[in-house]
Amino acid sequence: MNKPVRIMPCLDMQNGRVVKGVHFTNIQDAGDPAACAQAYCAAGADELAMLDITATVENRPTLLEVVRRVAQVVTVPFTVGGGIADAASAEAVLEAGADKISVSSAAFRRPSVIEEMVKKFGPQRVTVAIDVDRNPRLPSGYEVYIDGGRTATGADAVEWARRVDGFGVSVILPTSKAADGAKTGYELPLIKAIAEHCSAEVVASGGAGTMEHFYQAVEAGASILLAASVFHFHLIDIPELKRYLSRKGVNVSLSNLPAS
Repeated sequence: MNKPVRIMPCLDMQNGRVVKGVHFTNIQDAGDPAACAQAYCAAGADELAMLDITATVENRPTLLEVVRRVAQVVTVPFTVGGGIADAASAEAVLEAGADKISVSSAAFRRPSVIEEMVKKFGPQRVTVAIDVDRNPRLPSGYEVYIDGGRTATGADAVEWARRVDGFGVSVILPTSKAADGAKTGYELPLIKAIAEHCSAEVVASGGAGTMEHFYQAVEAGASILLAASVFHFHLIDIPELKRYLSRKGVNVSLSNLPAS
């Protein structure tokens, strides 16, 4: 792998605050978004994600003032998702300071929006997020969910990922409801299946609880490692995670770590 594997803390947002839940529910407060973002950049994060987790179900756009506040302090590429329904709302988020946008429910409901965004902003600025849950009746064993994981679609997650990949996006971000916040490990078969069938980079998201879980995700084919709870609550800190992965032979950037 040419590019180093990147560590991506995720700020799940609700009412302007960073929150964290388990299985997309049981939400608890985890701090101020700008302060969290600044701390993660100082700790050696390679990228940062911010997801407005209730924007879609509340039928409103992303909170742009929060995006602006975070954009002022981040020093790494910054992806924003939640409530982005079309090219216009994506443009507003990019103009507020995001480097990339992530689209999920709107992309599923109207796949042409992916094509529009890739054409307008370039593939490097477009991530498609796919929330999934296990469904043994589907070919891959995983079903696409939308509306923040609330609405089942009946669609096979790997088939949808392949279709998304065909639009030329640079990153696909699958999150398993079953694993989210549970700290029992990423959904490795899902990561592996998408990595094998798609040319886009795959983000491991949902379920990290130990440093070994991150390594397992790399082995499964992920090149971006996203986590929230373990970083927010200092169960794992980024410098120790990067040094662990490096010892395991994973290509990670150690140059942006704080002096120990």
